[in-house]
Amino acid sequence: MTRSQTQPRTRRPARPRTRPLLIGLAAVLTASLSWSSPAGAGPSANGLKAAIDTLLTDPRLDGGQAGVVIADATTGERLYQRDSTDRQMPASNTKLATSAAATALLGPEYRFATEVLTPGRRMGSTLVGDLYLRGGGDPTTLAKDYDRLAADLAATGVRRVTGLLIADDTRFDTARLGRAWAADDESSYYSAQISPLTVAPDTDYDSGTVIIEAVPGAKPGDRPTVTVTPKTSYVRLDITGTTVPTGQSDTLSIERRHGDNTITISGNIPLGARATKEWITVWEPTGYAAAVFSDALTRHGIRLGGPTRLGLPTPPGARALATHHSMPLRELLLPFMKLSNNMHAEALTKTLGYETAGRGTWSAGLAAINAYLAREGVTTSTLRQADGSGLSRMNLFPAEQLARLLVAVRDAPWYRDWYASLPVACASDRAVGGTLRTRMCGTPAALNTRAKTGSLTGASALSGYVTDAGGRELVYSIVLNDYLAPSVKSVEDAIVVTLARSDTATGTIRSTSPRTARSTEPPADRECSWEKPARC
Repeated sequence: MTRSQTQPRTRRPARPRTRPLLIGLAAVLTASLSWSSPAGAGPSANGLKAAIDTLLTDPRLDGGQAGVVIADATTGERLYQRDSTDRQMPASNTKLATSAAATALLGPEYRFATEVLTPGRRMGSTLVGDLYLRGGGDPTTLAKDYDRLAADLAATGVRRVTGLLIADDTRFDTARLGRAWAADDESSYYSAQISPLTVAPDTDYDSGTVIIEAVPGAKPGDRPTVTVTPKTSYVRLDITGTTVPTGQSDTLSIERRHGDNTITISGNIPLGARATKEWITVWEPTGYAAAVFSDALTRHGIRLGGPTRLGLPTPPGARALATHHSMPLRELLLPFMKLSNNMHAEALTKTLGYETAGRGTWSAGLAAINAYLAREGVTTSTLRQADGSGLSRMNLFPAEQLARLLVAVRDAPWYRDWYASLPVACASDRAVGGTLRTRMCGTPAALNTRAKTGSLTGASALSGYVTDAGGRELVYSIVLNDYLAPSVKSVEDAIVVTLARSDTATGTIRSTSPRTARSTEPPADRECSWEKPARC
């Protein structure tokens, strides 16, 4: 699946800029990188500039754009700059801004609360009045968490509710999808609808989705056997697929219809084939959460007096009967950043709006992020942020501003928690390596660099930290756009590996090439963690 395509703007080819150097000056510059170089310049024709410029002549970048910044992480001194002020789509590098602002403004110990409340009164085992399920924006709530809420309510002795179950999702506005999100991604789990009341089906915390798994029937001609996780009747299955003899093609597909929760399972699945498994978004996650909670109430022996209603606010003065608290933000950052979870980014963006301005909207949340970036020295007039995740192709960031942010946050009291959330190159544990788990293995950058990846069709980015061969910590931001090749990840990797192999303080530069920087080339039209099962 590819993302929505936009006609690229006409830009100059991504070729190195060359500038005449005085012969006498060149010898001096060869000796050291510790100087303030102008944009696009470097220490010498044979130094860091030459090495990175050569990598950026890769033919896959012909006709495209390349914005690159390399800086000393401690002093901020720019060691290399290439078109660093050009605005480009950062893809999921947008999450660097969102996550830093969320950690700074909400605090690493921030927790979301999902509450069960009532304005009614108790008469023995009967609750006279309505029951409210109020969402606080938690994108990690599991079905078992709703079951615990129901169990806690049952433990108080309630067996009957005379009124309705009302799902209160008013902390956020009713805009469910971000600006310029691709319509053909509607049922894809990385483009789920945003609500403060939702359900995640697994511990990747893919909120607003269900997992549909189909296996062959007992014999040819049978329908596939299909399961839904979590078990819920909120989605309806339309199974038209067929089991076919062993050896025939597996053409089974699973998709949700636009505008409702009918999930169609069509095509053929041969006997002996592996299960077809898809993470599918639901239409209206508030109703999904209410349905899961209602089922939990039934399991715990609590009867409701009427149907469920959505979107009404909890009355003032209603008392809490049960509460679920999420993990603290410092822990939530791990699945959010390691796996590049879009829904976490958007829930945090709207939460920032609610907590700073009393409005759980994208505009209020983005305003809070923008104000935070400005305080950190980012020139916000040079960028545009349209959502929290980077899924929108309207996002535009210069590499220079991403690098400024990476340098600025290092003295923040929460930096250690935030830094730990960045994917680690070639760390085999998915919870550590994340989207860099298979990259730069067998190189000095392995288990060294920590960075945020970014991937959309025609847009790739990698920004983070690496320690060079001399022990100097560097910041880098690499943003590549408007290329036609399937992937340019190995160009990014070659730049970072070159930094890890070199001693930039002494000017000892040991370049590498894209062919030796990695062994596999992941797809570039989406993050590798967005593949299910994940490729990284």
